[in-house]
Amino acid sequence: MRQRVGKWLATIAGALATLTAASTVFAHVVVIPDNPTPPTAGAWEQYTMRVPCERTDPTVKIVLKMPQGVQFDDYEPVPGWTVSTSQTGGSQIVTWQATGNGISPGQFMEFPFIASNPSTPGDVAWDAYQYYKDGTIVTWTGPTGSATPHSITQIVSADGTAPVISNARSGSTSSTTEANAPTWSAGWTMADTIILTVSIVSILLSGLALAFALRKDSAK
Repeated sequence: MRQRVGKWLATIAGALATLTAASTVFAHVVVIPDNPTPPTAGAWEQYTMRVPCERTDPTVKIVLKMPQGVQFDDYEPVPGWTVSTSQTGGSQIVTWQATGNGISPGQFMEFPFIASNPSTPGDVAWDAYQYYKDGTIVTWTGPTGSATPHSITQIVSADGTAPVISNARSGSTSSTTEANAPTWSAGWTMADTIILTVSIVSILLSGLALAFALRKDSAK
């Protein structure tokens, strides 16, 4: 019986490990403020765009659309990449183009830049377009919780308070932080939480399987 339970635990642990690896496809392009305090309306801010490569081909280009009210200014050079800006439909577009191999599968790169925040507080959405060497384009433009969500940054007023939105059904009010709870400001998402949870459970089950195996050997 113990042998059978041990095999079951080992099988479940292996399946969870596989699920953890598969779950990394949820990793997505995010734009993160470098300052740990919330970005302030009207202020200059340093941001970092983090781009993972989750396909079998390398990422060779990233296009980032500046949210309304955000003005791109400077960028930190990244070896092997060029940066260009353009205007499309009244929106500022910034393009990072690889001059070498790009971002290899299973790796990520970070692209720092400085931009001015909108003059009014609120949530801003960073639409990003990820180009792979095989011609595939992943559009990170969906809402929070979708398969390809755009990154969200909350801009607060100069006194550090977030804007308050009303709840039409209950008549109560809630901050935009609560409205966007699945995505945290440091770029941690609900998908990241799921991956971490599955990883911990997999480790625990692997430990139990090992314990059963050791007890079986000692009983011989």
